[in-house]
Amino acid sequence: MLEQLDGATRLYLILGDPIAQVKSPHGVSQAFQQHGHNALLAPLHIAPDLLGDFIRGASLALNLDGLIITVPHKFSAHGHCASATERADFLGAVNVMRRDADGGWHGDQVDGLAYVAALRRKGFEPSGRHILLAGAGGAGSAIAEAMVRAGAARLAIHDEDATRRDALIDRLATLGTTEVIAGSRDPSGFALAINATPCGMDENDLLPLDPSGLEADTWVGDVITVPEVTGWISTARAKGCQTVLGVDMFAAVRDLMVDFLLEGKDA
Repeated sequence: MLEQLDGATRLYLILGDPIAQVKSPHGVSQAFQQHGHNALLAPLHIAPDLLGDFIRGASLALNLDGLIITVPHKFSAHGHCASATERADFLGAVNVMRRDADGGWHGDQVDGLAYVAALRRKGFEPSGRHILLAGAGGAGSAIAEAMVRAGAARLAIHDEDATRRDALIDRLATLGTTEVIAGSRDPSGFALAINATPCGMDENDLLPLDPSGLEADTWVGDVITVPEVTGWISTARAKGCQTVLGVDMFAAVRDLMVDFLLEGKDA
């Protein structure tokens, strides 16, 4: 239960379409109050074509201090930031926004940092490894950038949207540290295969990658939090693979988001 909820409570919103799957509101609200900050996070279901109107309107609320951004708004929300971190500007996407001193929005994208942290907590080190990533969207782009900066030897990116995939590959190539190539659905020969697409949110979804290429020593990841164990993860576990779940990523991303949102605020 929240320890405090009154007229002085500061508001934060998480925006998505759909929104029922998000786990952030309770945990982030608890974290705020554990930090001594009288605040709560509430979910809002916002259609993509209304995001701009909503942000402009919501910005009029003087007690609204931050926004968390989820599917499918991460790229478009970046355009509503007056400023952003170097990482967010590189990706052209944000998943968290806080008010700046002038009342505008300052954004960051911490999904990638969180996924690398989750992998390391489970015992997988990306440095020097060959990694296959399905998905070049908001979360996928952030994870790809973080894998390159973590020192992956090779990163293969698979996305049904070849234009989006190739644009991400070209952007990552400018970092000049990792071989980044177009991938396929086949995870054969990779140390880690991650799903960063929405495939698996519905039990009738096809698997994002071909499980026939998995070996027992392949690590397998997913970004989906509901269901906690997706078809991709359960199939990988049946093959003896070690796995990193969306909820593992969420635990890390929550801490990073709360630190970002509360930066400069007194308890």
